[in-house]
Amino acid sequence: MTDFTQSSWFANPAEGPDQNAFEGAFPMYGRAYHQNPAAAFDEMRRHGPVVPILLEGDVPGWLVLGYRELRYVLSNPKLFVRDSRYWNQWDNIPPDWPLMAYVGYQPSMLFEIGEAHERRAGAVSEALAAADQFELRANCERVTEGLINTFIGSGRADLMAQYANPIPLLVLGSMLGLPDADTRALVGEVATTLNGGPAAMEAYGRVQAIMTGLLELKRREPGPDLPSRLLAHPANLTDEELIQDLLLTMTAGHDPTATWIGNTLQLMLTDDRFAMTLSGGRRSVGQALNEVLWKEAPGQIAIGRWPIMDTQVGGRRIKAGDLLVSGLAAANLDPKVRPDFHEGSVGNHAHMSFGYGAHGCPHPAPEIAEIIAHIAVETLLDRLPDVVLAVPQSSLEWRSSIQMRSLESLPVEFTPGYRI
Repeated sequence: MTDFTQSSWFANPAEGPDQNAFEGAFPMYGRAYHQNPAAAFDEMRRHGPVVPILLEGDVPGWLVLGYRELRYVLSNPKLFVRDSRYWNQWDNIPPDWPLMAYVGYQPSMLFEIGEAHERRAGAVSEALAAADQFELRANCERVTEGLINTFIGSGRADLMAQYANPIPLLVLGSMLGLPDADTRALVGEVATTLNGGPAAMEAYGRVQAIMTGLLELKRREPGPDLPSRLLAHPANLTDEELIQDLLLTMTAGHDPTATWIGNTLQLMLTDDRFAMTLSGGRRSVGQALNEVLWKEAPGQIAIGRWPIMDTQVGGRRIKAGDLLVSGLAAANLDPKVRPDFHEGSVGNHAHMSFGYGAHGCPHPAPEIAEIIAHIAVETLLDRLPDVVLAVPQSSLEWRSSIQMRSLESLPVEFTPGYRI
């Protein structure tokens, strides 16, 4: 059992402009945090709804743990801006900082504020909303059935590598109108980009090249797809805006949805409440999906917000330009709002797993993600009705990611079947 006592969990004071404020800051890195973030959040919560933290490299910030406090921050985009250029720590951040991908300013709608953000996010929302729901469902079924066919005859599979991880990109590739060859290439390149390391930037460049070629294709041959709708949108997005926002839509839709699928399968394979009984009393896939969003949220945190003036949140004095980290999973676990799923509370959807406010996931992205995840889980359980974990639950390893709560692998066994 991990020990999160003050002596083992608290770190040395952070270097920075206000060193006293970060005395006893919590380090949000290392195996102890990655394997059991919920225990870390519980310990932090004893010190208030907003706590000082150290990100990798001992970079200081504030983690907003409380549900009420997080809603306040995310509901005030004019005070707590998304534009990372307001950060007061840039002089202390090396260019190769491991978390640079999350804070380095890019001309995407993620970092825009005010009317510029509304214009671009509105265009993406309308383009997504125009997607044919029947076609989306049919494509999800085709993708999931096809992936299951690749391993159903073996009786064994890693449901993360062979199933959950490829599904969202394959479905999104179709929504983007990508040729099959580019979609297959994109799956590998995006995975390399998300893994970080020396190869990440080269892979990102190749992803950009694919998206640039896609725009050129859709100008010549528009179709019923997301890029064509954005090219025709009255917001008149520039090529740079289109490429950045298509990349953001794709990457933001991929990893969280794949993780949602994997975490839901893990829950249904390990929790007796979701086991099939003779009376057919198994709780539904929809209930499992909702429970995961509360208890094992795919996106644990979101970096970040920066106040444009000195302010207070949760009793803490926050300086202008300090980094605020949104504790999405921690807010979901706040005892003041957390549902009791063992008592059958399944209808509460007020979680923070899709963010909140102006910079939350744009409508209808959460609904699209839910369609993909629901079909993925339901199809697998229908095709492999006797699927079980191939290893003890205690041996499952979680990715060393500060942002995502995702399994490294999910090995399973089942009775070999036939391709359809």
